[in-house]
Amino acid sequence: MMPKSQSFSRRQMLAAGAVAAAATSQPVKAALPIAQATRDAVPADFRITNKRIRQSVMGWCFNPMPVPELIKHCADIGLEAIEGIDPKFYPEAKKQGLKISLVGSHGFATGPVDTANHEMCVAKLKSSIDTAVEFGAPSVITFTGMTVKGMADATAEKNCLDCWKQVIDYATEKKIVLVLEHLNSRDDSHPMKGHPGYFGDDVERCIDLVKRMDSPYFKLLFDVYHVQIMNGDVIRRIQNYHSFIGHYHTAGNPGRKELDETQEINYPAVMKAILATGYDLFVAQEFIPTWDDPILALRHSAMVCDV
Repeated sequence: MMPKSQSFSRRQMLAAGAVAAAATSQPVKAALPIAQATRDAVPADFRITNKRIRQSVMGWCFNPMPVPELIKHCADIGLEAIEGIDPKFYPEAKKQGLKISLVGSHGFATGPVDTANHEMCVAKLKSSIDTAVEFGAPSVITFTGMTVKGMADATAEKNCLDCWKQVIDYATEKKIVLVLEHLNSRDDSHPMKGHPGYFGDDVERCIDLVKRMDSPYFKLLFDVYHVQIMNGDVIRRIQNYHSFIGHYHTAGNPGRKELDETQEINYPAVMKAILATGYDLFVAQEFIPTWDDPILALRHSAMVCDV
């Protein structure tokens, strides 16, 4: 223990540090801004400039905004791509200079976990692969579907694999990646904020399924929002599993809202972690706007991720 005569109070130590800093020839740097930028921090005319993250947007989040209007805003903001819109709007998106980052297929509720859905899932996945080829999209989304009451996990996993194996050769031939999305089953406040009963709600299980498919054309769709809710440790999981990840989604947690100061995920750090893995495909904004100006919200999230 330090002798009493040599002890300092916390206040004295802080004061001494301030004096020392003032005496140095280098000015004291101001505190860095918080990662979750506020609404006021985004310029009304912000446009993506760094472009290290190839940003896309999930169109359904902006309903009921007309899709052509959203497409024009995305192009103005400097987003590279769009997804989650009716394919009938793909030509307009391409005309405005946007790429299609992901093509939909079967829904998350009626997936291959149930063999009764296999014929439908296979048909929709193959059709979506054809659409992806036509419009130059790199990926098609797939899901596990909802848990079947009384079905053992091992059986459910086998059912999923058996279904995807009926499609993977076609995906490989066409060079289109199937991406399995992990979803959270915890949030029951809104039909698109969480999916109670979803079988693929554990990212470790989804990674295991990807590994068992053992194909460069079958990967994980790593939704940062869903992973944060169900498993957490987001950056370490990105580092550990990056070779199995084929697509990313974003949203603020809690609430699947803007990437602002009211949510808990440090998105600039997450984006830098993604870049550090060498990932060079798309990161899609999939938050549900709560601000009165949804396009300003999109500009904001684009700015936060433009690291």
